Amino acid sequence: MYALGHELAQTPSHKFDLAHMRVLLAALGNPENRFPAVLIAGTNGKGSTAATLASILQASRLKTGLYTSPHLVRINERIRLNGDPIGDDDFAVLHDVVDRTVERLVSEGDLPWHPSFFEMLTAMAFEYFARNRPDIVVLEVGMGGRLDATNVVEPRLSIITDISLDHQKYLGETISEIAREKAGIIRPNGIVVTLQQLPEANDVIGNAILDAGARVVNAVPYVPPISPGSGDYIEANAENPEPGSRRMHYPLQVLDREIVVESPLVGRHQLRNLALAIAAAAELHNQGIFQITPDSIAQGIRQTRWPGRFQVVPATNSNPEYVLDVAHNPAGAWALRSTLSSAYPTLGNGRDLTMVFGVMRDKAMQEITEILFPIAGHVILTHANNPRSASTAEIRQAAQRVAAGVNIQDAEDLESALAHARKATGSGGLIVVTGSIYVVGEAMRVLGVRI
Repeated sequence: MYALGHELAQTPSHKFDLAHMRVLLAALGNPENRFPAVLIAGTNGKGSTAATLASILQASRLKTGLYTSPHLVRINERIRLNGDPIGDDDFAVLHDVVDRTVERLVSEGDLPWHPSFFEMLTAMAFEYFARNRPDIVVLEVGMGGRLDATNVVEPRLSIITDISLDHQKYLGETISEIAREKAGIIRPNGIVVTLQQLPEANDVIGNAILDAGARVVNAVPYVPPISPGSGDYIEANAENPEPGSRRMHYPLQVLDREIVVESPLVGRHQLRNLALAIAAAAELHNQGIFQITPDSIAQGIRQTRWPGRFQVVPATNSNPEYVLDVAHNPAGAWALRSTLSSAYPTLGNGRDLTMVFGVMRDKAMQEITEILFPIAGHVILTHANNPRSASTAEIRQAAQRVAAGVNIQDAEDLESALAHARKATGSGGLIVVTGSIYVVGEAMRVLGVRI
């Protein structure tokens, strides 16, 4: 089986090339052509959008595949059918099929080298979906878009989520350059679901749509009322019974009917992801092939599960409350800070906040730490069991401009970091575990949180 290392570390000297992916898929009988798909690219929010759209489609009684990356705890999470991760036996069989095919292609000179981790896994996912005949598959782009292994499909529609700076080493140093890579999923005469973004991104995406002769579907996010206390969060309900859980809650006109949007994905940034998923579902309905209703849209949103995104673990007699949230770039850090302020208005008024933080060394560590560390009374630095993880010394170096005002400790692993955090946090306090998805995933494993 694969190690938990990220795919970018697997092939540092190999250029991404869709021609090689197509050679591999042709040898497998082109499984990517045997199911309809939606393709989602973006910097932030593509996973939340994918999970919400897949849940809507499943609530519409469609057999639904979902392919996402990276994973929190087990690699099986990346390939799902009707919400269930691929089983170990199926994973092993498909790995053997794809690996044997690759070995033959390399030995015969049809491939110049062994495909990357992500390319192998994407081929396995396509083969899994082709064998199980889903009604539709939601595919999250791994990185970029134009040269991503998922971009060999011909999607029913393409979705572009929020674009910001990330993966600059691979995608470019500016918003415009990164947007150009994301816009690579737009098809000639295709359909693109997107929303208003930074002007540089809007210009690139708009020109790509015009050049392709594509049709754009503009998603319009819900704007919460200005009056305090209205339209914010509601408490747990029968479908989300965990104590302390919060849900977004607001009315919305969808397919000529008003529904109540009740989402477990909290934070104002999630309003944009919800808008994209709802607009995509409505567009699929309008294509006349998929039976999607206002009720199934509302039900799918309610039932969405996307762990590790502002996930609350309630306090117990021996533990304070936890928030688990992936924030691996500056935009994600700002979203976490904003959501904490909204969901926990008493923070800073006597309520302690301890932050457990670890991140990959190729991320914008200085910017992320400058956004997040000032809101914490204590920060525990740690690292995931991943070769790309930044050391605590590297994080300290990146955070030196804010370190003077923050109590910072080091921990050798997640388990000891959580132990330090519990000691540093009062009974009414809050522990926020954030940074890399691998840090959040390891914390979930240690805490026994269900994926």
